[in-house]
Formats: sequence, C-alpha cells, structure tokens
Amino acid sequence: MQGFADRTAIVTGAASGIGRALAEALARAGASVVLADLDAAGAAAVAARLVGEGLRARAAALDVASAPAVRELVEDTAKSAGRLDYLFNNAGVGLVGEAHELAPAEWERVLDVNLRGVLHGVLAAYPLMVRQGWGHIVNTASLAGLAPSPHLTAYAASKHAVVGLSTSLRAEARAHGVRVSVACPGYVRTGIVERTRMVNADRARAAAEVAWLGLSPEACARAILRGIRRNRGVIVVGGHARLVAALARWAPWLAELLAARLAARYRRVVRREPNGGGDR
Repeated sequence: MQGFADRTAIVTGAASGIGRALAEALARAGASVVLADLDAAGAAAVAARLVGEGLRARAAALDVASAPAVRELVEDTAKSAGRLDYLFNNAGVGLVGEAHELAPAEWERVLDVNLRGVLHGVLAAYPLMVRQGWGHIVNTASLAGLAPSPHLTAYAASKHAVVGLSTSLRAEARAHGVRVSVACPGYVRTGIVERTRMVNADRARAAAEVAWLGLSPEACARAILRGIRRNRGVIVVGGHARLVAALARWAPWLAELLAARLAARYRRVVRREPNGGGDR
C-alpha cells in the first residue's frame, strides 16, 4: 500500500482545517476521496472545487456521533469502490475551560465526537479491512493526547483515549495486514480558536496567546501523509509538539511543572470570572 494513487479514502471533518487539507492532498495525489462532514455545504464546496480540477472527490453529510450513519458511509463507499483503503477519523471539537466549571453535557459532547466518533469509524472500517487483508486507519488525536493540557481537560481526555485506542489496535492489526496510525499535531492554524466553545474565557486573548504558534493545515497534512507513507504508528506534527511530547515522555515531572505554569498564566490572561465573558 505505498502511495495514494488510485486508492479510496474517507476523510471525516473534511469541510475545513486539517480534514480539508488532507482531502485536498489525497485527491491531488491520485486518490478517490469522500469528504464527510456535519457541515454538508462546506464539504460539498471543497469537493466541487476538487472535481473542477479534474480530481476524484465527493461530499457526504455525516455526524460521526451517529454509529449507524458512519457504518452506512463506510459500507456504501467500500461497496461502490470495491474496497476501502484509508479511513481518516479526523472530525473533532474543542472545549476550553476550568474542569470544575464544565457541565456534564459539555464533557459528553466532546467525548461523543472526539472519542466515540473515532470508535464508530474503527468499528465500521476495521472488520471490513480485516476481510480485505489490507487498509490503513488514521485517527487524529493531538499533542494534548500526549502531554498535560490544563484547561483542555475534556479535550485531552478524549485525545489520550484516541492515542491508546490507536496504538493498541495497531499492534493487534498487524496480523491482519491492516495498519493503524494516530496523528498528534500541536497547534494548527485552522480557526479552531474561533469555533471552540470557551467557558469563562476571553476568546480574543486566547487567540493572542497561540498566535505565534502553529503550522498551516496544508503543512500539517503533508506531515501526516508523510508519516503514513512511512507507516509511523504515532505521527507527532510540528517542532513544538515534538519537543513537548519528548519532554512529557522522558521528564514527566518537568512537563507537569511547565503545564502548571501555563495554567497559572491562563488564569491571569485568558480566564474571565463567571458572567464576565466567554461563552457562559
């Protein structure tokens, strides 16, 4: 399974950000791509642009929190193409706030999309790929799935779970000829700060705090696809992310100390008292 030419791929969360960049790069590398997103109009616009370039792409409306909908898309795609080579479980949502101020429903929404959405994709595609004897599942996690991420606790919990799911399944899937990778990018300039729900936080200040960081979605997608070609199990994207991930692995006490200092800065700079701003 070297390269992407003449392969069939599904990318979730493909209307914008990393998902859009992945779908575009795959199509331009010769793959036939299904762009799936809750934002059906956005996915359709990207797909139409790719088709206009003479590439193979189509859009599909999809809520990854719905297991039947994910299963239907995977099965229909495989039936139409005769196989499914790649599934990119990329859709995700963010949530910023102090853990003790987050409502249970807010935790559930993050877990529904970021963890259960990935699981729905795996449960739909993995048995099919085992029957094929090949295939590659790529789950998008985050640096927050590898290192302490204060004020992103719900998000980090979901991403740590995705890392554990991916690395464990990868070891199991080798016997069946199926590959599994997990992408762990640091901050990527996707507009996520503008879309993320923030509880008692100043959005403009939060954006300013990370403005100096980050890769473009296109650079992130290139790094992920490079890691897939090399069959990397964990693909850490970005110099800053690689540094922090290494620190968390080899000096966890220091990573925790630095995270605590970041948390203190958040409270000084970004946090707003309840009813003083943010989304609540």
